[in-house]
Amino acid sequence: MAQIKITLPDGSVKEAEKGVSAAEIVKSISEGLYRNAVAVKIDGEARDLNCVLDADCDFKVLTFADDEGKQVYWHTASHVLAQAVKRIFPTAKLAIGPAIKTGFYYDFEFKTGITQDDFAKIESEMQKIVKADFVIERKEMSKKDAVKYFEKLGEEYKVQLAEDIGDDTVSFYTQGEFTDLCRGPHLPSTGKIKAFKLTQLAGAYWRGNENNKMLTRIYGTAYDKKKDLDEYLAKVEEAKKRDHNKIGRELGYFMTDENIGQGLPLLMPKGTQLYQTLTRFVEDEERRRGYVRTKTPYMAKSNLYKISGHWDHYLDGMFVIGDEKKDKEVFALRPMTCPFQYTIYNNGLKSYRDLPIRYGETSTLFRNESSGEMHGLIRVRQFTISEGHIVCTPEQLESEFRGVLDLIKYVMSCVGLYGDLSFRFSRWDPNNKEKYIYEPEVWAKAEATLKQILDHIGLDYVEAVDEAAFYGPKLDIQISNVYGKEDTLITIQIDMFLAKNFNMTYVDENGERQHPYIIHRTSIGCYERTIALLLEKYAGAMPFWLAPTQVKVLSITDRAAERANEIRDLLEENGIRTEVDNRNEKIGYKIREAQLEKVPYMLILGDKEVENGVVSVRHRKNGDLGQMDINELLKIMLADVKNKNLEV
Repeated sequence: MAQIKITLPDGSVKEAEKGVSAAEIVKSISEGLYRNAVAVKIDGEARDLNCVLDADCDFKVLTFADDEGKQVYWHTASHVLAQAVKRIFPTAKLAIGPAIKTGFYYDFEFKTGITQDDFAKIESEMQKIVKADFVIERKEMSKKDAVKYFEKLGEEYKVQLAEDIGDDTVSFYTQGEFTDLCRGPHLPSTGKIKAFKLTQLAGAYWRGNENNKMLTRIYGTAYDKKKDLDEYLAKVEEAKKRDHNKIGRELGYFMTDENIGQGLPLLMPKGTQLYQTLTRFVEDEERRRGYVRTKTPYMAKSNLYKISGHWDHYLDGMFVIGDEKKDKEVFALRPMTCPFQYTIYNNGLKSYRDLPIRYGETSTLFRNESSGEMHGLIRVRQFTISEGHIVCTPEQLESEFRGVLDLIKYVMSCVGLYGDLSFRFSRWDPNNKEKYIYEPEVWAKAEATLKQILDHIGLDYVEAVDEAAFYGPKLDIQISNVYGKEDTLITIQIDMFLAKNFNMTYVDENGERQHPYIIHRTSIGCYERTIALLLEKYAGAMPFWLAPTQVKVLSITDRAAERANEIRDLLEENGIRTEVDNRNEKIGYKIREAQLEKVPYMLILGDKEVENGVVSVRHRKNGDLGQMDINELLKIMLADVKNKNLEV
């Protein structure tokens, strides 16, 4: 029998007969490793543990500790869920059931609705399937036969999935009486799943299209140790407490109203104060770094967006006013500010000596997000962004890019989010010709330039294909909410197209006209999303410099009320946001109320404090701090604001 060479991650080589199973190789390495193995990686591709090796290969064992191992584990759990649902609800139709970042889900069409009260019986049936330890077998059939197979079962969603597969051969996985269309890989048997929990019920449009039927999505997760599952579920419960959608409403930062519309939140006084604090901070910092401010219209004629390319590449994401077939002029609400600032740039001839020009604007933007994507302040249809565009020469590009990153680091550090960020180099997909301005040579240059800059900086980033803007590659700065869902908070984009579209030029050292390079950027991102993330990070207890109300002065007696008002006036004159509570209520009640509102400092005034010229200071976290002179306390507060102290 022919021999093959199997190279392990440490560089050692095992020899085995051609046709050996991956499972046998894992066993030969270690019985303990075999017990923990969930799949293998052959030449970089995840495969079933029982796959056959028929050529020399690189070989890696995947366990639950590996991210790819978790995906295999969770995908198998989704099939166990689907099998259990089909046993209990035979008329339910199957859609899709992928592994996701924190577990899995499966989409079903039920004839009669279900609720989370049904989870217990579904989990009980899942447990029976796990206990049965069904061997999970992979098989293949032709695409034509696969379509017939699912048509016979009445599984219309599987028929669509099978028809859309590009290959002539389709793979299936079978466990017990249950067979599902699947690319795999999977665990070798259902008994490998040790602990699982169904966590959430939601609606989901088939294929994410709101014009399609609404399906029922069941979320769950699974772990190879029960204690790890319990720890994860405890974290989820803590996340629910920190969900900005909950605490932001409870604390009066924002609200929504069905008569106003989905994705159109109303910032209440506290939310507006935090928004104002952030915008003033960002605008002042940008001014210090050489940005000039612009203020541009919320809408423009379609002509502007046709020049920029948004009309061809971004129309579905825009709110259009009018109909080109009927109306003389058609307008659209702006999805971004770049075309407006480019128009300002073109007002007058520019020399290389004028560059770089750094435009900044606190821009209200509008994007036609689908209703299924709306979530509190995280994803909305109208939002405000710290938008900016740097027009520069090719020689200035890298230093300006570094300057943008330095600004972002400073701003994000001041609000306490920098350590939560990750970086993604988002590239175009040359096969997706509809999405991008299709000039491959320009794209190659732009991507090579951005990659070179990122590597020079030494930034730790991942690459993602088909995530670029339609006009250029970008660095996406990513962050996760309390549930682990990742979103883009900030982007920095290199644009080598739109200067030509708008005929933007400058006169170089030789007196010749050149097109500049442009950096699109934000410094704090979307303010609504940032507020949501801050609410979650601090569970509503904002650092002193950000807190909408920084101090509450609480009077114990009517005689102390006048002094309470004087202290408020003193603090307000020095920029400390202060409220007075002179109500005829017990002081314990006033303190508890201020604590629930997450106010950093409570200053308590009774007759003795007035007589001695002091205030009794209470902190929301550290409790009673004793009596202090108000002027000394004011110095401490002003220093905390100046230093952006996050611990207060």
